[in-house]
Amino acid sequence: MQHSIAWIGMIAMVSLTISLSAGEPTRVVFLGDSLTAGYGLTPDQAYPALLEQALRREGYEVTCINAGLSGDTTAGGVRRLDWLLRQPVDLLVVALGANDALRGFPVEHTEKNLQAIMDEVQARQPTARVLLLGMLAPPNLGVRYGNAFAGMYRSLATHPVVIGFMPFLLKGVAGVAAYNQADGIHPTAEGQRMIASEVLPYVKAALAPVRMDGP
Repeated sequence: MQHSIAWIGMIAMVSLTISLSAGEPTRVVFLGDSLTAGYGLTPDQAYPALLEQALRREGYEVTCINAGLSGDTTAGGVRRLDWLLRQPVDLLVVALGANDALRGFPVEHTEKNLQAIMDEVQARQPTARVLLLGMLAPPNLGVRYGNAFAGMYRSLATHPVVIGFMPFLLKGVAGVAAYNQADGIHPTAEGQRMIASEVLPYVKAALAPVRMDGP
């Protein structure tokens, strides 16, 4: 199956095209923390595995690689990126920042790290693209911090390597008891299914490629 997708005649859109190698599954790598790793669950219950199943059911030839690491911060993501980019990556799904917020790190610190991830992807694998999954800061950090944190993701979403942006990874899950484990932070298996259903349209759009930005 030919996996090279382009907008013929639309030169301005070339930078958004994901060039895929013929005969090879599309490699989608999820760089995240415990929310992505599926803390307290089995690997097949985490949303990256659920997304692979859903995409394959719809005819996509994809391999979804879960590079989620419990407790990881954006700084940790920067350190791990070199290893991840040693193999071809077609789409890097970046879902980091929750632990930065929980620890009250300065927004500028988090933004610098996420910017570094995108710059590194652009430099090392020019045909790869990033789907950015944002987070919201806990209310106890205050309105000013919360607004700055959310605004940081909106700003980063304009980076040339970003092909899609979902403002809040835990949309429909955060604050819903049935979707969260006893700690109130980590999703249950049902919560992970909800995440997968919300993220799926963004991944499909990124593979199209048609840019998608959430409300």
